[in-house]
Amino acid sequence: MSPDWYRDAVFYHIYPLGYVGAPIKNDFKSGPVPRLNAVEDQISHIAGLGCNAVYFGPIFESSSHGYDTASYSCIDRRLGDEDSFRRIVNKMHEAGIKVVLDGVFNHVGRDFWAFRDVLDRRSESAYLGWFAGLDLDGENVFGDELSYLGWEGNEDLVTLDLTNRSVRNHIFESVAWMMDTLGIDGLRLDVAYLLDGDFITDLASFCRSRRSDFSLLGEMIHGDYRRIVRGDGLDSVTNYECYKGLYSSHNDGNFFEIAWSLERQFGPVGIYRDACLYNFLDNHDVDRIASLLDEESHLFTAYALMFTIPGIPSVYYGSEWRAEGVRDAAGDSALRPRLSDIPQHDDTLVRQIRILSELRRKYPALRRGSYRQILVDHRQIVFERRTEGQTILVAVNSSKEEANLSFDPGGEAVNVLDREETMMRGDVLKMPPTGWKILEVYNRD
Repeated sequence: MSPDWYRDAVFYHIYPLGYVGAPIKNDFKSGPVPRLNAVEDQISHIAGLGCNAVYFGPIFESSSHGYDTASYSCIDRRLGDEDSFRRIVNKMHEAGIKVVLDGVFNHVGRDFWAFRDVLDRRSESAYLGWFAGLDLDGENVFGDELSYLGWEGNEDLVTLDLTNRSVRNHIFESVAWMMDTLGIDGLRLDVAYLLDGDFITDLASFCRSRRSDFSLLGEMIHGDYRRIVRGDGLDSVTNYECYKGLYSSHNDGNFFEIAWSLERQFGPVGIYRDACLYNFLDNHDVDRIASLLDEESHLFTAYALMFTIPGIPSVYYGSEWRAEGVRDAAGDSALRPRLSDIPQHDDTLVRQIRILSELRRKYPALRRGSYRQILVDHRQIVFERRTEGQTILVAVNSSKEEANLSFDPGGEAVNVLDREETMMRGDVLKMPPTGWKILEVYNRD
């Protein structure tokens, strides 16, 4: 397996507890219920989309939403058990699909076994040094007569002290179990922007010493991605900058925004031109793209862009069926519905995603090529993806009107989906309303 397989991946993102309609709270008493086995029936659909990697949100024992971990070495009983999940991984692998899990290592839930020991044994606990800012003379909202650092002020999420060697060893032992017993291919590190830098380096070294092809993705919302995407760090991070630009450029009729981000990140002197970032239009934390876009037709041009800009494309479960969902004061449940509750009557977008995935597979320039901006206007953009021996042009028109784009293709450019359409120097590329085209350039000047 190639150590950088992630560069050629198309991800399918599943939030497991919502996907299967699991109970909101874990009673920690019931026997395991293999609800996640339902994903086995969707493997052919996932593979049919062209996705060759699945990112599962939290699957480990937790109190409620999965990010309040109770144990790193036990599958959440609401989803199944070790045997049932290992079978899912095996079936994914048989279908040529890699499996990446959420690694929630910045914080744990109050039901985490070591924190329970602190609550029960107080000063006699062997785990006092495991939790950041722990003060046995403090106060918290739960009335435990102690205080600690909660993730972004949320005291139901207890921050771990990742500088503590015992904490690191416990996490690394758990990761070894995930790798060896569950057979996973990578981790997505939750709130990687908060993780201790030395911890990231040590985790990366530990994982790669066991498997050189083990991939590490991090959640970064802001800041310089190069801080953790480096040779001794993570392979990739979430590209929130382009996420925002992909939808707001459509809504505002301002492709200059996404063009600016792409040039800044991936252009000839782009700060991330050698990185392979994780692109997405929606996920378990943000409104569904079908709800974000003002025009439904822009779904098709947004996905076309997401699949053809530099980086790794990801499809959030149900969004291929145009699922809607908006966060509200009650929480994120609308973003994380049961799969069976999502209507699947219109497969138009599904078919486009299949086409885009196939084009990425067929043309290496769309996966690993350099980026060069050729044309940008309020509702149109044309850019080049190029590898040695292959040049691809991507053109997108978000306008409801046809557009005639004038630019030099640099040779004879042939529409990869309609081989009858060619473009030469001096020609005008006719773009359909809210449409996209991909052209391969031959006889390059």
